[in-house]
Amino acid sequence: MSDDLLLTPRYGTAALSDLLPSVLACLGVAGDTDRLGLELEVDRVCVLLVDGLGAHALAAEATSAPFLTSLPDASLDAGFPSTTATSLTTLGTGLPSGEHGIVGYSMRLPGEERLFNSLRWQLIGEGPKLDARATFPPDRIQPNRTVFERATDAGITAVQVAPSYQDGSGLTLAGWRGGGFRTAYSVGDLVDGVLTALTCAPKTLVYTYHSELDTTGHARGPASRAWRFELANVDRIAAEIAARLPARSALVVTADHGMVELRERVDFDTHPHLADNVAALGGEPRARHVYTDGPAAVADTWRGVLGSEFLVRTRGEAIDAGWFGPVVTRDAAARIGDLVVLARGDGGVVRSGAEPMQSMMVGHHGSLTAAELRVPLRIHRA
Repeated sequence: MSDDLLLTPRYGTAALSDLLPSVLACLGVAGDTDRLGLELEVDRVCVLLVDGLGAHALAAEATSAPFLTSLPDASLDAGFPSTTATSLTTLGTGLPSGEHGIVGYSMRLPGEERLFNSLRWQLIGEGPKLDARATFPPDRIQPNRTVFERATDAGITAVQVAPSYQDGSGLTLAGWRGGGFRTAYSVGDLVDGVLTALTCAPKTLVYTYHSELDTTGHARGPASRAWRFELANVDRIAAEIAARLPARSALVVTADHGMVELRERVDFDTHPHLADNVAALGGEPRARHVYTDGPAAVADTWRGVLGSEFLVRTRGEAIDAGWFGPVVTRDAAARIGDLVVLARGDGGVVRSGAEPMQSMMVGHHGSLTAAELRVPLRIHRA
């Protein structure tokens, strides 16, 4: 089941799920261990998550990010799938997706015909309008205690500084409940909000999120001039925070995934055979959950159509390969597709009819290639 183009996330030793448990240990929280060997002797930590910043891309664009690339070079594995909803929940809980259960951008919840969009916390497609947060309570979909809850219990003030749409959203309540929230109305307000939050108590943990690099990569591509200009903006944000950190503080910069440019598109909505015996198609172009009425037959069809550029695995094979982590709960397993299909090269399975905007995007992510999976870990100590 090995594949030389796809990596297995380094859960437990160098994964995004190991970062905040290590930070909590450095802040003195009992029961957490410094799995990453951060050895931070601090009272305050800010974690800046830059959506869409791959470790390989950062290293290749040192001239656009002189501050970040001047920091000690280390990396983490985002986890699987390498996508925002999964990774933000991974960071916020300290758990791989097999335990927190947000196993993809879109997934099928048992008993539901329609797919559930975990990023927007809503059912996809036509049907009755529901209050998704009431119908799918975040603490039921993701019942594990969050890092913020554990920090707060230990007397650490935990604050999220992020755009207003994340305040009280289903995804935020699933992965980051238990702390405070400060809205960031602009880049300048994000920097000011972080610095204000860091000094609001003797011990603080601040998490902040920046999205525009990911937006630029999706629209223009992760190798575009626009992407490099946006990376320079990210670098300045990090440098401004670092220059003003209070004593005994640290800035930790990481990401939720990298990105690749999609060059080959296989369209599920127009192909004559891919939809045969498929009940629903979840995930995203480079990491699909295929829910079927006959997994064996569908697997044969998909392998025949997609060829060597894609890896087609059954749910059991994907779990056994460790993609979703060393532990996969019953609830999480039930949300994984009967088949899991990963892009190995620069292609993706798009849906021009059902997902027109996504199918036109230049940059994509979700698979286990190094460009998508590896994210930076850059740390500045005050």
